[in-house]
Formats: sequence, structure tokens, C-alpha cells
Amino acid sequence: MSSLKGQSLIGQHWIDGTRKEIRAINPATGETLNPPYKGCCEADVEKASELASSAFDSYRETSLEERATFLETIASEIESLGEALIERAMAESGLPQTRLEGERGRTCGQLRLFADVVRSGEWLDVRIDPSLPDRQPLPRADLRQRHIAVGPVAVFGASNFPLAFSVAGGDTASALAAGCPVIVKAHSAHPGTSELVGQAVQKAVSRCRLPEGVFSLLFGSGREVGQALVAHPNIQAVGFTGSRSGGMALLATAQSRPQPIPVYAEMSSINPVFVLPEALSARAKALGEGFIGSLNMGAGQFCTNPGLVVVVKGDGLDTFIEAAGIAVNESASQTMLTPGIHQAYEQGVSQLSDNAQEIARGVPGRDGYQCQTALYTTPAADFLSSKALQEEVFGAASLIIECRDESEMLSVAKQLEGQLTGTLQMDEGDMGAARSLLPTLERKVGRILVNGWPTGVEVCHAMVHGGPFPATSDTRTTSVGSAAIHRFLRPVCYQDLPMALLPEALKDSNPLKINRLVDGQREQINF
Repeated sequence: MSSLKGQSLIGQHWIDGTRKEIRAINPATGETLNPPYKGCCEADVEKASELASSAFDSYRETSLEERATFLETIASEIESLGEALIERAMAESGLPQTRLEGERGRTCGQLRLFADVVRSGEWLDVRIDPSLPDRQPLPRADLRQRHIAVGPVAVFGASNFPLAFSVAGGDTASALAAGCPVIVKAHSAHPGTSELVGQAVQKAVSRCRLPEGVFSLLFGSGREVGQALVAHPNIQAVGFTGSRSGGMALLATAQSRPQPIPVYAEMSSINPVFVLPEALSARAKALGEGFIGSLNMGAGQFCTNPGLVVVVKGDGLDTFIEAAGIAVNESASQTMLTPGIHQAYEQGVSQLSDNAQEIARGVPGRDGYQCQTALYTTPAADFLSSKALQEEVFGAASLIIECRDESEMLSVAKQLEGQLTGTLQMDEGDMGAARSLLPTLERKVGRILVNGWPTGVEVCHAMVHGGPFPATSDTRTTSVGSAAIHRFLRPVCYQDLPMALLPEALKDSNPLKINRLVDGQREQINF
């Protein structure tokens, strides 16, 4: 079993911080947990950034097999932590054992997914246009393109997924897969969990004999360490999951640098569900119950939580609201991740209570920082005129928007900010209404679902976990799935280089045995 040191990790060295200390709090009991973690200073950020920079050129040119093996080794080292990791994560997050075991599986699964992605070489997107010296009226030079890593990446751990969106989560996995060294700013809510996973990554770096600057883990209260990281000239991209205010602060820092850099921030989403008339009429009760089941998952602390349901008044609406209300009244309270998140949830619910009609509340919590499920309703006209009703409430609270007709439903869709998801609950007779909503949803969301619920994000090749602002700061990307690797790559073209100077991926003999586009045609690989 690994022991906790209460220190930051810079390369292969553990260091004591000198700034204000962090102590995790068990949100189920209010107990303060040991050890304390003293925050890093700018000198620590400088050292980690310099190590990452010195490791970059070597690490980005590791072979496909070496890098894939490294990712798989991280997964194995995380698994070898055993129950110590789950027990610490439970104590720091209040999440149940089965949820965290599943999250550990997802974390290791996505590391292995990216190992497969690296081995395939498809992400290099190799394009070769051979020279045409006799072309008229002008000859063509020999042009060859591949993608390379952008440079060291700063990753910020998320509060709601202490494993899958944290130290070795999706941002770290995809950046390492691309060939980028990573410096993680650990989330203050789960420092012990972060340290344990950091130990696993550190061991993997050593076992694979990689430069020590490939990975560092820094602790720090407030925003000082994070801002220093994003401002450092060696950092070339940022991965962030958290609040809109936090993401926007990092974005401002990144854009004010002499050399601005991309920030891939996932920030805010209320994930609207549109219940279309035929579906509402045919299965109102089941929809109401399914909606609350999704709302209550993880005390509503998923970024894909259904925070808004849009319906047209008509057959089935009363049954839907009644079924949802009964399910809310029977909802047990659940421990929230941190005291701060609980406080923000209470403030958000209070704002809904001031601006909408309460339908039901769940069972009140007895102690600790517990979420009492909340459900409200309001006419579409009031929603469209109220900024307060359109803000995210992070937790198990949702708002039902009652529309006069399908035209008003479309007006609600058009006014929404950018979202991670948009869901259509529909039957065959709703095809016309769905068709009219679809173009707006395509502009507003990153993932469109039919007859499902948005909670739950599959880690696979086709997944998009992103969306227009403020769901994310860059609508062109995803933070989940194999396409996430492209956030940390950029294209380089090589013109008329001698074969001996070309990267392996671009040589005529194709020694990497990868798929390539040659003179506009897919190369036939026969090995």
C-alpha cells in the first residue's frame, strides 16, 4: 500500500511546498483529513515547467510502441494501488465505492484506449504529395505533412471526477498520447487521491525510462499556482474542467501572454431535454420517472445532468409532472463533493425558488453537506425573459419549461447558450417536430441524444464531450474519446527534405506501417 507524503511531485522528486496548506475534508462527516499539503510557489512552477520543456523533444519522438506501453503502464500502476486508492477517494469525495471502482475502470480504460490510438498512427494524419518536376506550367515540390505535439500541457483536475477527469484522466491521457509532457494542478478537494495517482504515473515514467519532466503534480490553494502555470512561456496548451469563472480566468491569462495559447475548458451546461408531444402523450409517467433517475445520479454533480426539461402543454403534461414530483419527493439526500459545491447548490436552488414555481423537494439531509433534490416549473415566456432561470445549478435541481406550442419550444432552444448535450424524447409521430429542432440543436450542443438521458459519457472513438461556449471554450474539440488527442497536436509540412532527414512516418518505405494519404489516395499497406 502506498503511503501519503503530503508533497508535490516535480519529475521524480517530492518537494515540500512553502505556501498556504490544503487539507481535504470528508464531505460526509465534515472531518478534516491528513496529511496537509502545502502549496507550491512560482519557483516550483518554474522548475516543473523547465523539466517539462527539457523532456519535450525527447518524449515527443518516442516510438509509437514506447508511448503506448507507457500509457498502459500508468493504467497498471493505478490498478496496483488497490483498495487504498478507492478508500481515500471515498473519504475525500463522499462518493460510494461502486461509483469510484467504476471510475477507476474508466480511467484505466481510457489510458488503454489512447495506447491503441497511439499504436495505430492514424492521429499523425500523414499526407504525402510527391514532387512533380515536369508538371506544367509549374513543377510541384515534394510536400509531406504529419502532426506533432504542441508542447508541455497544464492540466487542472476536476472536482466531480477525482479519477477520470483528474491527475491521470482524459486530459492527461490524451496529452501524453500526443507526445506532450504534462503538469497537473491537483484539485484541492482530493489531494490524497491525486497524490496516489501521481505516484502511479511517476512510477510508470521511471519504469519506461522516460525523461522525468514528462510528468509533474503540483498542489496549491486558490488560483496562484494555476495562473502561474498558464502564464509560463513553456506551457503550450491547457486542459480544464470546472466552473465558468475558473475557466474564464485561465482563458484570460492564456490570451494575455506574449504568445497566446489554447485553453480547452469545459465549464457550464444545463443539458436541455425536449419532450415532444407524442412521446409525452404515450409515456408521460415513465418519462417523468426516468428524468428524475437521471437527475439524481451522483447527486446531480455530472456535467451532463438534465437541468432543463422543455415540454409543450397538452396530453400527458400533468401526468409527467406528477410522476416526476413523486420521484423527487422520494429522493434520498446525497452527500455533495465539497462544502463549497454544497453552498453553491443551496444558493442556486434559492434563486430558482425566487423565480419559478416549486413542484417538489427530496428528503432533507440530516448532516454533512447533502443535496436535497429540487424540481421547479415555469412558463416559457418567463424563462425567455429571465437570465437567472437560464443559469446552471450544479446538483440535483432541474426546471421544467412549459411551452404554449412547438414554435415557443423552438424559441427556447434558440435562446439557450451552448451546451454539452441536447436530448429529444420522441415517438414516430414527433418526427416533424424533431426535424425542426435538429438544426438549432446542431448549432447549440456537442451531442444529440434520442430517447435516452444525457448522464453517462461513453469513452470511445465517436464520442463528443464538448460544445459551443460556455459548455466549452473551444467548440471544435472534445475532452472525451479518442479525438481528444487532436487538441494537443499541430501540423508540420516538410518540403523537399532529404529522405535521411524525414521523420519515420514520412519516409517512402513507411517503416511505421501506418495508413497514409499519398497523392490524394489512401496508400495500400502490404507488409
